[in-house]
Amino acid sequence: MLNEINSMAAMYIDPATTSYIIQIVTAVVIGLGTIIGICWSKIRRAFKKKEKEIEAIDASEINALHDGEKDVITADDLLEEDSDK
Repeated sequence: MLNEINSMAAMYIDPATTSYIIQIVTAVVIGLGTIIGICWSKIRRAFKKKEKEIEAIDASEINALHDGEKDVITADDLLEEDSDK
């Protein structure tokens, strides 16, 4: 009889222990989600860089648009070009 009581007491899980287990599982899930999200964004950014390098406009083409007026293109310059069209 004493043996049965000891085995039943060993199987008891306190509500605080259950709460702690839930917190651990939640932390692991959130941590894994964060790691996967960071890695996924780095992978996407790597592929986007390759696409942008392929589609990049040559600097000489940009300078030809401005007839050598400026070396730096500002947002106002781009807006003026759009309004001229």
